[in-house]
Amino acid sequence: MNLSPFGIGLIVFSGVLFVFLIAYGFKVHHGMHRSIFSSPYTVWMILFTVVPLFLIGYYAFTDVNGKFTLENFANFWDSNREMKRQLIGMGFSLEEMGMTARGSVNVDTLVYSLKMAFGCTVICLLLGYPAALLIADRKFKLGPTIIILFIIPMWMNFLLRTIAWMSLLEDNGLINSLMTRLGLPKLKLMYNTRAVLLGMVYNYLPFMVFPIYNALSKQDVRLSEAAQDLGANNFLTFWRVVFPLSMPGIVSGITMVFMPSVTTFFIPRVLGGGNTEMFGDLIERTFLTADNWNVGSALSLLMMVLILMSISLLRKVDPEGEGGSFV
Repeated sequence: MNLSPFGIGLIVFSGVLFVFLIAYGFKVHHGMHRSIFSSPYTVWMILFTVVPLFLIGYYAFTDVNGKFTLENFANFWDSNREMKRQLIGMGFSLEEMGMTARGSVNVDTLVYSLKMAFGCTVICLLLGYPAALLIADRKFKLGPTIIILFIIPMWMNFLLRTIAWMSLLEDNGLINSLMTRLGLPKLKLMYNTRAVLLGMVYNYLPFMVFPIYNALSKQDVRLSEAAQDLGANNFLTFWRVVFPLSMPGIVSGITMVFMPSVTTFFIPRVLGGGNTEMFGDLIERTFLTADNWNVGSALSLLMMVLILMSISLLRKVDPEGEGGSFV
């Protein structure tokens, strides 16, 4: 196997860092300590989490020559900014070329992604909360079976689950074939916003159901019984007792659905057919197609800020992480 100098350097650095952590652990604890066994995980996190984040920050605030600049974020606000600069460098007039207006492609893509993620989150909440409430009901005997039915599709690869929808939604797919046999006209189910939203809801619905189910299953039944003993009907018991106590699971589910929804890029590509572009697609296109790592890193950094804001909201509403686990 042939390794590049960078790969060899990465392996050497990992080995040196691993040896250093073990030596440091022996020095601090005067012998073997259980925390030493976490050293491989620490090395892994440094190499594949801390270092990439550092590189994203470095490229976002520098130009191709490595000099500090905020131009990459200006390119996000004005998608035509780089082209304008090239035209000016070649001696063209922006007025003559009709390039004076601000390009809004990047901002519009972010707004569209936020709208799609919001719609997906709302639909998942409306579908997921009743499902979680039904599963958590101790009188409902099929609860464990439904949980398994939610888990089984997650064992399949995410890409395969999304591609499988093509055989259902395409023009000659299962749904349109059934419509034709019934004498009904074919429906345009693929390559539009509805197909993308359907794929997002299908893939991310379990991430809404499980945290809410976890919060509901932890509730003390005696609280609901006490509310009913005090004269509350089923609706008041749900609204004043069950729903407030399930709020940590709701917030956790919203966060776990919204974050991957706003950054997804494979679902719009497959089910949207290139007719829809979300912010994840824009970041990938900037990195791979345009080969502009500086602007791509700036876009990634902006997305990370949105994710951190979502996590901070989760911390405030659910500081103990009570609704965060799956089962």
